Amino acid sequence: MSRLILSAVLVSVFGCIAIAAEQGKPSPSGLSQQEAAEGFVALFDGKTLKGWQGDVKGYFAENGLLVCAPGGKLMTEKEYSDFVFRFEFKLQPNGNNGVGIRAPLEGDAAYNGMEIQILDDSGSQFAGKLQPYQYHGSIYGVVPCKQGHQKPVGEWNSQEIRADGPKVKVTLNGAVIVDADLSKIKETMDHRAHPGLHNEKGFIGFLGHGSRIEFRNIRIKQLNQDKKSK
Repeated sequence: MSRLILSAVLVSVFGCIAIAAEQGKPSPSGLSQQEAAEGFVALFDGKTLKGWQGDVKGYFAENGLLVCAPGGKLMTEKEYSDFVFRFEFKLQPNGNNGVGIRAPLEGDAAYNGMEIQILDDSGSQFAGKLQPYQYHGSIYGVVPCKQGHQKPVGEWNSQEIRADGPKVKVTLNGAVIVDADLSKIKETMDHRAHPGLHNEKGFIGFLGHGSRIEFRNIRIKQLNQDKKSK
C-alpha cells in the first residue's frame, strides 16, 4: 500500500513539474503565457510573413526564424505609437540591419522615423571606423549606446525597445544601453535633420543592408491604450 501511495505522489509531483515547465515555455511564435497575460502579442508566426509588408521577397521564414538574406525594409502592416518591442537576433560577421520605429513606409526610416542599429560592431568592415551613434543599439545619428553588451557573432542576442512618449529605452541582453528623452535633444549627433524623431506613431520594421540576419521570438505590447481611447 505504501508503495502505491508513494508512486501516486511521485506521479502527481512530476505531473505538476511538467505542467509548470510547459506553461513557462514560449509558443513557436516566441510568446510565453506570462507575456500573453501581460498584453504582448506575437508579430511573427514562425511560418509566414503574415502581418508584414515591404520587401517580402528579401525575407523568409525558415525553421521558425525570420531570415533577412539579404533583404531591405520589412515593415509591420500596423502602425504603433507607444510600445515594448522584443525580439532575438543572430548576426554573421559584418552583419548590418536596423529596427525602424515610428517610421513611415516611404523614405529613410533613420531620418523619417528612428532607426535602432543592428550591427556587428566587431566586424572587419566596422571595427575602429564607427561614430559613437553608429554602434549596435544606438538611435542612429542621435543617441549613442553603451557598448560591450553584445554577444559574439553567431550567438543569439535578446533585445527590447521601449518607446513611451518621448522616452526611448533599449535593453540588450538584460543591460540598458540607451535611455533617452527625445524631448531634451536640441541637436543631433550627426548634425543632420531627423524630421521623424518626434513622430507620435508609425510602422515598426527591420531595415536590411545586404546582410543575412536571423530573427526570432518577435513580439510587442502596446502601451497607454487606455489614455489614448479617452
